[in-house]
Formats: sequence, structure tokens, C-alpha cells
Amino acid sequence: MRQIAIYGKGGIGKSTISVNLAASFAEAGLKTWYIGCDPKSDGSMNLLGGRSIPTFLEQMRDSESEVVFEGFKGVKCVETGGPIAGVGCAGRGIIVAVQELYKHHFRQEDDVLIYDVPGDVVCGGFAAPVREKYANEVYIVTSGEYLALYAANNIALGLANLDVTLGGIICNSRDIDNEEEAVRQFAERIGSQLIGFIPRNAIVRECENRGKTVIEGAPLDPQADAYRRLGQAILNNQHLAVPTPMDPQDIRKMLREMQ
Repeated sequence: MRQIAIYGKGGIGKSTISVNLAASFAEAGLKTWYIGCDPKSDGSMNLLGGRSIPTFLEQMRDSESEVVFEGFKGVKCVETGGPIAGVGCAGRGIIVAVQELYKHHFRQEDDVLIYDVPGDVVCGGFAAPVREKYANEVYIVTSGEYLALYAANNIALGLANLDVTLGGIICNSRDIDNEEEAVRQFAERIGSQLIGFIPRNAIVRECENRGKTVIEGAPLDPQADAYRRLGQAILNNQHLAVPTPMDPQDIRKMLREMQ
């Protein structure tokens, strides 16, 4: 089973990419899991027609409760959940949920497992999918903006400290000048690759307003094909390497040189 973790700074579009990847894999006939690791528990909604689901931590207290929910094309969806806002460690939910899922739910015949992980990998709890070897490939979502690349570089630093391999950088475009080339250069400088470029497109918001992925809500739109190409690139990817993060000042210098 391919076990993929998607990381990126908050608000970069990581969940949108994760659920569209899951939808593209399922559309292609792969048995796919989506594991939402955000305490807000909102990542899976667009695989489930806009419906929110109870968290794994909530449901596991009751042995009769459903903990896995089926979405678009059979994608199996789980939201790990977390503590009450402001109290406790959100990472604990990820660790407990993943351990239980491995014991009782994942099967040998499953093809792809996607962890949609919030924020930076520097938090021990959020690092659980990679630290505990539950995920064997990592992809980082960024744009060509400095703060997004700074966060991506910080995630790369966390992966290097954990000796975890990176499969590539995904550019989720913000429509800025030379963006694709900037992200490509960043990826190469940390010893990785630009695995996919996702253009900015209003159809994403329109589909999300209807509780759908683009793959489901606008399957003939070029944006759906962008997600399919990304999914295929990930499935075909054999370039996995522990990253070598940049000095943050060198990121600024690189961006200035491209202006």
C-alpha cells in the first residue's frame, strides 16, 4: 500500500489537493483511504458531499459507532480528531487513531493511503505519520510566496531531522510572476523535485461550495486534469530523498533574483 503524507502551511490548499488526489485515485479504480489529521475535522467534507463526520476519537469510545465513512467512488474517510480547543495535544489524536486503524481497518488489498496533516512537521504529534513510519512518502504543498516557501523549508528541515524521504514539492499556484520556476528552483535546491503544478482556478471554490472535489463536481474541467496529472506523477514517482533545507535568507535571495 502506498502511504502518502501531505504537509504544508495552514491555508496553502493542502486539504483541497489531498481530497482531489484521493478522488483521482479512486476514480482510477484504486482502493483509497483519506485520513484527515486536522483537529477541525473538515478535510473529508468534499469527499462526502459536504457532510461532516464524527471524529475517530469520539466514535471509538462507543464500540457500536461507525468510525470509517465511505465517500466519492468508495474513498474511505476518517477524521482523527483532537482535544477541545485550547486544551491538550492535537497530535495525540493522530497517534491513537492511526494505531487503531492499522490494527482493525487497513487491509492488504488497499492501494493508497493519504494523510492530510496540518501545519509544520515540527510538532511531535503532527509528525507522527512519518516519525512512526506510518507514511513512507511525503509531499509538501507550497506556493511561490516567501512565507509559503519558508514553511516548506521548515517542513523539509523536520523531515531531515527525522531522516524521512521527500517525494516532491507541489506548487498550488497563487498566480504570481515566475511562480512555477521559483518553486522548481526551491525544490531542486533542497534535493527534491517539483512533482506537480496546480493552477489557480475559480472552479475549485465553486465545487467546494457544493461539497464536492473538482474530480467529482467538474470532471471535464482542465483543473480536474491537473489533479489527475499530479496523482499519476505521484504514482509513478521513484525519486525519494532526504531533503537538505536552504538557509531562509537564500530563499529571499532566490526570489529577488527572479523578480
